[in-house]
Amino acid sequence: MIFQKVFLWGGAVAANQYEGAWQEAGKGESTSDHMTGGTVDTPRRFTKTLIPGEYYPSQLASDGYHHIEEDIKLMAGMGFSVYRLSIAWTRIFPNGDDAEPNLAGLDYYRHVFELCHQYHIEPLVTISHYEMPYHLTEAYGGWENRQVIGFYEKYANTLFSEYKGLVKYWLTFNEINAGFFLGGYVSLGLPIADQAAAFAPQTDDDSIQHALLALHNQFVASARAVQIGHKIDPANQIGCMIAGQVKYPLTPDPKDVLLAQRSNELINFYCGDVQVRGAYPAFAKRYWDEHDVKLEISDADAADLKAGCVDFYSFSYYSSSVETADPTKQRVDQNMSAGVKNPYLKYSDWGWATDPDGLRWYLNELNSRYQIPLMVVENGLGAFDKLTDSDKVYDDYRISYLSEHIDAMAGAIKDGVNLIGYTSWGWIDLVSAGTGQMAKRYGFVYVDRNDDQVGDFRRIPKKSYYWYKRVIATNGENTDPEIDY
Repeated sequence: MIFQKVFLWGGAVAANQYEGAWQEAGKGESTSDHMTGGTVDTPRRFTKTLIPGEYYPSQLASDGYHHIEEDIKLMAGMGFSVYRLSIAWTRIFPNGDDAEPNLAGLDYYRHVFELCHQYHIEPLVTISHYEMPYHLTEAYGGWENRQVIGFYEKYANTLFSEYKGLVKYWLTFNEINAGFFLGGYVSLGLPIADQAAAFAPQTDDDSIQHALLALHNQFVASARAVQIGHKIDPANQIGCMIAGQVKYPLTPDPKDVLLAQRSNELINFYCGDVQVRGAYPAFAKRYWDEHDVKLEISDADAADLKAGCVDFYSFSYYSSSVETADPTKQRVDQNMSAGVKNPYLKYSDWGWATDPDGLRWYLNELNSRYQIPLMVVENGLGAFDKLTDSDKVYDDYRISYLSEHIDAMAGAIKDGVNLIGYTSWGWIDLVSAGTGQMAKRYGFVYVDRNDDQVGDFRRIPKKSYYWYKRVIATNGENTDPEIDY
């Protein structure tokens, strides 16, 4: 047996990409509710006011809010032992600074968690996943304002208290390092201009200053949440979540090697070191000096960071990229990473390279650096799926991708990596964060909804549904892509 006996197998979603029901039961407006749809070529836009007739994908998403009983049964049908989901902050505190929580929101998630346990599924809950109350952006300026730390503390304390005994696995922030490469609005709630691209990383020194100050405040909030969660229930296991980035040097040229090394450090370990080790890494100072970043790290902040280290490291992994100092080389840009095209890898319709060996390399890097339990909480292939007239989806390309990556995880475990769980992204079709499309489908379950807003949200298991069911039943031993459907 390669995977440990109690290995956690499951799938993942985010509230803003899955739930919909954006105005039901007292929910407030989130930052994601103000993001339009887009495509691989047309960026999603932010609109300060909601424009009648404009398409805002998160507002309906996959309508998971109204299909939760059916969806949990579908997860149970695959044999899930863990379900990664996020809680919509605006269902609990509609404006973020409310005096009291919204009871309807608390009751909804309690129902979700009770259903999970009915089917022997452990919830893995992300407290903040690419959305925050829009009011906190508009009135406070997002995470750059230290008052938001207190609002998040109150929110996290409410969750830990309300769901004690129902949830023991937690993640404080989704892909907390995204402020480096996705822009300040999506992950940090920083204000941007009306009609601006929602995913628009800024590289000027002033923008970097704002982003890293906001990120520091998230670090402090995360550390305080870890301390609160452990105090309320010592059984809580609280992790970080990093967008895993693998950067290769294009050539053996030492300049390429150094560039790739520095990129890997900044993207992965700037945040990882703070959350796992409780302090900024040594290389951070050079980056701050180069961009004239001024962070005032108080003694209290430093103490919080040291006291609020996470119990495990979780991450997303989709693809790798290549770095070179040669400006003449062709670049490929993705919504999650950018770099030079790797001539040894195949690319998806959205420009993502398929590289299972990169996952094994990354797992070994993390294991060597941190020596704490690891969990892959996002991994999957976004692709165009075709629903046949007989309600079938033959997604062999997805099966091939996932099979190769699960085999890579097995290889890493043999290398000595302490890997405790895997949740594919997304186990059911949902709105793509980067493009806002339903056409970019990830799921084992097809959702009958299209980008033209046609479809009744019917759930239809794909071929991969039955393949993943067998993978789980054999605890990862049988990843053979061939299966009857």
